[in-house]
Amino acid sequence: MKLSDSISTAAKSLKSIVKIILQSRRHTISHIPEDEASRPLIIMGNGPSLADTIRLHSQALHSNPTLAVNFAANAPEFTSLKPRYYLLADPHFFTRKDDANVARLTDNLATAVTWEMTLFVPVQSIGSVASGIKSNPAIKIETFNAVGVEGWQWLEGTAFRSGRGMPRPRNVLIPSIMVGILMGYRQIYITGADHSWTRTISVNDRNEVVSIQPHFYKEDEKEIERVRTDYLRYPLHQILYSFYVAFKSYFAIARHASRIGVEIYNATPESFIDAFPRKPLP
Repeated sequence: MKLSDSISTAAKSLKSIVKIILQSRRHTISHIPEDEASRPLIIMGNGPSLADTIRLHSQALHSNPTLAVNFAANAPEFTSLKPRYYLLADPHFFTRKDDANVARLTDNLATAVTWEMTLFVPVQSIGSVASGIKSNPAIKIETFNAVGVEGWQWLEGTAFRSGRGMPRPRNVLIPSIMVGILMGYRQIYITGADHSWTRTISVNDRNEVVSIQPHFYKEDEKEIERVRTDYLRYPLHQILYSFYVAFKSYFAIARHASRIGVEIYNATPESFIDAFPRKPLP
């Protein structure tokens, strides 16, 4: 390793240690029973391909534990899929309760969930979970440390195994996979993770970055406008760097999974994620 690389790794490691000390909390995600660990966990991203996955692989989604994310509870398919797990990571879900889509999500989780479901939220956001969700007896709330850790391999391994940190959580799929591993699942399938953002990103004549991010459900005009406005705040190089961080994190997950004997498969057709082997749903 070059001296410059060693210095960079050391700097990232020291920064990660400080973040763990200041932001991470010592706690344990509930571990699933041993007989459950042999079943595959199916993570359902909200990419457009999930619509075909629901249509073609309904039996697999209903007969195996599933994990839904973000605004999935606002989709009509939510109450039929009945995911066992749900994960929210973006601070927007906890700080922007004036957003109509967030309010609808909160209401759906509070009133529509009648089956046993575990909701995972960042430990820093536990105090901001809506009271309606907390009072739903069908929902169990657990927390995770959304603390990005990178650097020395021993540091990454220790943080990942203990749940004190994870590869930089650029998007919701990263903590979803890590939480699945921490629960004890030994086989994880990823669906709805198209990640084909580079196909839809452009720059208009006002030098504004325009990004269209379709989902498997019908787009809400207010949410489309919110995302469009958010992208206007950033130049193209920062947005492309955020893509880089996400795809790099998947390789960190793949290395960690290989070391501890967890199999992760990408079951998303034409997905841009190149860190995990491709395999259709069981």
